[in-house]
Amino acid sequence: MKVWIKLLIGAVIGITIGFLLPDNAGILAALQWLEKLAIGIGRYAVIPVLVFALTIAVYELRSDNQFWPMLLKNILFIIAASAFVIFTGIVAANFFSPNRIPIETVEQTEILDLNIAENVLDLFPSNMLSVLSGDGVYLFPVCVFAFFLGIGLNYDRNFSKPVISLIDSLSRIFLHVASFFCEILGFILIILAAYWAVRYKTLLRADVYKDMITLLAVFSIVLCFVILPLFLYILKPKTNPWRVLYGFLGPAITAFISGDINFSIPVLQRHCKDNFGIRRRSGALSISLFATFCRCGSAVAAAVAFIVIIKSYSYLRIGTIDLLTIGMWAFAISFALARHPGDGAYIALAALCMIYGSGEYKAAYLIMRPIAFYLIAIGTFIDVMLNAFGSYVIARTNGYTEEKKPAFFI
Repeated sequence: MKVWIKLLIGAVIGITIGFLLPDNAGILAALQWLEKLAIGIGRYAVIPVLVFALTIAVYELRSDNQFWPMLLKNILFIIAASAFVIFTGIVAANFFSPNRIPIETVEQTEILDLNIAENVLDLFPSNMLSVLSGDGVYLFPVCVFAFFLGIGLNYDRNFSKPVISLIDSLSRIFLHVASFFCEILGFILIILAAYWAVRYKTLLRADVYKDMITLLAVFSIVLCFVILPLFLYILKPKTNPWRVLYGFLGPAITAFISGDINFSIPVLQRHCKDNFGIRRRSGALSISLFATFCRCGSAVAAAVAFIVIIKSYSYLRIGTIDLLTIGMWAFAISFALARHPGDGAYIALAALCMIYGSGEYKAAYLIMRPIAFYLIAIGTFIDVMLNAFGSYVIARTNGYTEEKKPAFFI
């Protein structure tokens, strides 16, 4: 059975269970605990898979004198995709304006912050090996470590050849280990989907978020199932966009149900390799960069929610300059969400509330707390789909793919 079918069956079973479960505080607490366990299982192999694959990718690209051109192409793609997605989403939110949300006085009991200064300091700890013992949440320091290790392997082949062979072997071994977890994720998704459905069932009863739920759902579907395939259709050399979309159904399902980038990375890596033959030197670099910096899906979900917040607080029309300002802040925030793989959209929304209008809406993000999981799900879904399509486009345009027929997809 194909991986995406296993994931889909697990998601459907979980959602069904979630809708059938009674409203009970004990059940909700148990599902919260099980969700942490499930996310931990999904993240279990992400650091070794990422660090060894990226190290070899940097080494091989530098050996071919292709590292800086590939890095530049990825960065330009991320910038262009982020700008397009965020400003398209803002225009859609302004044109198809969701209904206002009743404002309730909420005491600010939590302070959410991007902690950019601390994030930068964590890139260079006193002991560079300490990044390998992290909790699997903040992966950017791991990428920096792999970058320098990959550069170091190019120093002298006489000294580095045994280490290169070892790292190459470890990369393949841990990818195989991650493949085992991909095979059992269908069972893991039952837990995550059940918890997702329980929260969604509660959200539907509130009714006030219905318009925003519909807008974000339609926007994400049109973006990922129409606009991105259309972009592939006009890409040269020509490719069948529906074949590519079919090949990435697995990561799409895990991203939406889990709402976690790091949970989805091993699934995405396996689909890139087994479905499209994307070579490690291209796929590892692109997946790492997109997972770290291309978080425009989370940012656009936050921007849409923030526009609804502003309209809920005031009956005045949001001017073009204000929309541009919101878009620019969302664009900037999207590059600072690397530490938040599982709550990026909600953190981005909190940052927008604290920044815009000199903190006038400082605690306004709290009124979106009931819908936070949905914002995170939509944001992560878009983030992972852009990661998948971006990795494929860059690999294909540089000749780093081995095309396969859909019948041979995993």
